[in-house]
Amino acid sequence: MSLTTPKSVWNLQQSLQAKAKANPTLRFYSLYDKIYRRDVLAHAWQRCRANGGSAGVDGQTFEQIEAQGLGTWLDELTEQLKSKTYQPQAVRRVYIPKADGKQRPLGIPTVSSYCT
Repeated sequence: MSLTTPKSVWNLQQSLQAKAKANPTLRFYSLYDKIYRRDVLAHAWQRCRANGGSAGVDGQTFEQIEAQGLGTWLDELTEQLKSKTYQPQAVRRVYIPKADGKQRPLGIPTVSSYCT
């Protein structure tokens, strides 16, 4: 799987960067519509998938999503974001032992929270 940024996402990033550089005082008030673009979500999925990780509080894994159909999952996520009905779930908390015997907390988000 290639993690090369797709041309459409790269163009979006470049245009936003150019706009920000040209006018440093500019405030971006409407970036929300950029988040739920299918190409942006698909690229976010690829990056999240390459990162691996375990399931969040919902127990849903990357493999389960792919088995049920990635396209359908992306469509549902897009629609939830578009209609503003998406609600992120709680983060699963686990503790990782450190060398000194103490433990470090680690938060594991759900796949949909991680990719948005």
